[in-house]
Amino acid sequence: MVQRRTARTAAVLVTAVLLAAGCSSTGGKEAEEKDSEAGGGKGVNTPRMDIAMVSHSGEGDTFWDIVQSGAKQAAAKDNVAFDYSHDKAGPQQAQLVQTAIDKKVDGLIVTLAKPDAVGPVVEKAVKAGIPVVTINSGGEHSAKLGALSHIGQDETIAGEAVGEELNKRGHKKALCIIHEQGNVSLNERCEGVARTFDGKVDNLNVDGTNMPDVQSSVTAKLQADDAIDTIVALGAPFAATAAKATEETGTKAEINTFDLNAKVVAGLDDGSIGFAVDQQPYLQGYEAVDALWLHAYNANELGGGKPVLTGPAIVTEKDVPRLEKYTKRGTR
Repeated sequence: MVQRRTARTAAVLVTAVLLAAGCSSTGGKEAEEKDSEAGGGKGVNTPRMDIAMVSHSGEGDTFWDIVQSGAKQAAAKDNVAFDYSHDKAGPQQAQLVQTAIDKKVDGLIVTLAKPDAVGPVVEKAVKAGIPVVTINSGGEHSAKLGALSHIGQDETIAGEAVGEELNKRGHKKALCIIHEQGNVSLNERCEGVARTFDGKVDNLNVDGTNMPDVQSSVTAKLQADDAIDTIVALGAPFAATAAKATEETGTKAEINTFDLNAKVVAGLDDGSIGFAVDQQPYLQGYEAVDALWLHAYNANELGGGKPVLTGPAIVTEKDVPRLEKYTKRGTR
């Protein structure tokens, strides 16, 4: 276990160093402040690249706005035309990947939340000579499908970190809200929580694209079980919805969540959210585009064929001052 964590820590440090190097070439603070559009970059003089990103996101998930923000910033720097598409259903996501293959893109970024559906078409892209980087989910499937690297957090380790933090806070029973059925990464998060949490974990499956349904499902669960003293949301938008459910039921259950957005940071600040797990989605998008550019024009392999970890990090109210302006900007 020590060797495993040491290796993962090293991967995180490598990522941080590479990110710093990449950011310095964009023009420092002036470039950081600029809200760059996809493509049209003047940072390099390499030939134009076409890179497609296909995610498993449902409609209205602000997490993926942050991923795209990072990808677009890197695209502007690397003279890349960036195209984003998404579908929460595995077969439809696979079809979007096939569309990118048919367009003969120069690079492909794909999530593997539904590996059974998406894996075969990723292999097809690799066989067609299209370099692939996987991000965010399904990292354990990445290498065997032929991807150059996987960029994201280890979801089981992230869940274990949450379980340990819940123990420190003295909780006894947790409700883990799974907002997308069949998403292997979400299941791994709840399994990780259960592995290290000394109390009991109940999983609740909801339709994450229907917030009224999420709220009513959480409300019903809280009304039926007053032993629940903490709610673990697996995405930032669901933390606010969980808060509405606690208000409706009058429960004092502490709300904790994976991922950040401006509302989560505000909740950390006012105490309505206990802690959040930051996997740095901006970094996932940024480094994925950079990894494909480095592969194409420098024969560099970011991560050396191993996963590049972007998290997890436990974020609490003490971290609000350093994060606030970046969440408002949409980069955290």
